[in-house]
Amino acid sequence: MWQVCQIFAFNPADDWISCLFHCFSPQHESGSMDTLPLLRPELLPLVERTGSTDVSAETLTSFRAFLDQKAGQAFLQAEDYPVKLEQLHIPGPDGAPDIRLFTLRPDKSSSESRPVLLHFHGGGQVAGRPELATTQLCKFVQALDCVVISPDYRLAPETPFPGGLEDAYTTLCWIHDNADSLGIDPAKIGVTGESAGGNIATAVCLLARDRKGPAILFQNLLYPMLDDRTIIGESDPSPVAGQFIWTRASNTYSWQAFLNPVLPASADVSVYASPARATDLSGLPPAFLSVGTLDLFLDENLTYARALIRSGIPVELEVIPGACHVFDEMETSFGRKSLERRIASMAYYFG
Repeated sequence: MWQVCQIFAFNPADDWISCLFHCFSPQHESGSMDTLPLLRPELLPLVERTGSTDVSAETLTSFRAFLDQKAGQAFLQAEDYPVKLEQLHIPGPDGAPDIRLFTLRPDKSSSESRPVLLHFHGGGQVAGRPELATTQLCKFVQALDCVVISPDYRLAPETPFPGGLEDAYTTLCWIHDNADSLGIDPAKIGVTGESAGGNIATAVCLLARDRKGPAILFQNLLYPMLDDRTIIGESDPSPVAGQFIWTRASNTYSWQAFLNPVLPASADVSVYASPARATDLSGLPPAFLSVGTLDLFLDENLTYARALIRSGIPVELEVIPGACHVFDEMETSFGRKSLERRIASMAYYFG
């Protein structure tokens, strides 16, 4: 049984740890503490491989290329799983370009309609594509005997809010309306997403409720990006969050690009762009949230989980000690347990 309060401490006198810290994360904001001693040692290679360059207008091209390369590598791993991969194209919303859908289904026929998992990839709303999560999605297909559909939604800054969200909602409606031809059960639709994809998954639930759209069984969220106010200049920033992988500087650029021309932390930000701002959470589907204690999104995830609970929404909350953003990209025992919990939660609602 892992403990929420558990941390991993290193001897501060070890010179190599000091060296690693300065190599991996040279940007260190005023008022924060050195959090490398709190990081699980299994995640050190992830931090080293990812580097410490903030995402900005100047680095966006290289960031996109980095994620595209990772997506290509992940896609090749699908051959290790008994799944069928397919690309579909559906009409975009209101004359927008067609939406490419990355679909995965079990490599075996079934006489019964399968549940469907609508997935949204991460990338800070400015980068990434569905294939990034291929390995994880293959595991979902195999464990849940479901169909997975992941749209290649439009990205900022080329298409700011609400373009990507409208792509997502259009995909949800298309899935529901074409359930028979897809071999899926329209009464068993769940949504999932990581980071920026968690933002879209959450916003789709709000939008489906408010537009009286297709019913969603659950929202399964992995370190979701929920609040535009978690940026540089935040009034009470966490001293232990956001040092690794996804920093406040990256987050600030991402929200600026996504919300343009609206400014992050201003009064004009829509709740569909920043779901943590929503005050009415009634009628939303049950939620599973997983986040690490060193993740920049920890506080906003805890706040959102608390708000859901106070609205009478069933919530499962997993807080992983010593874990940073994208901790699941490393093969670790705690990462495997986290994935098992996510799958068990989805299986419960699909069942």
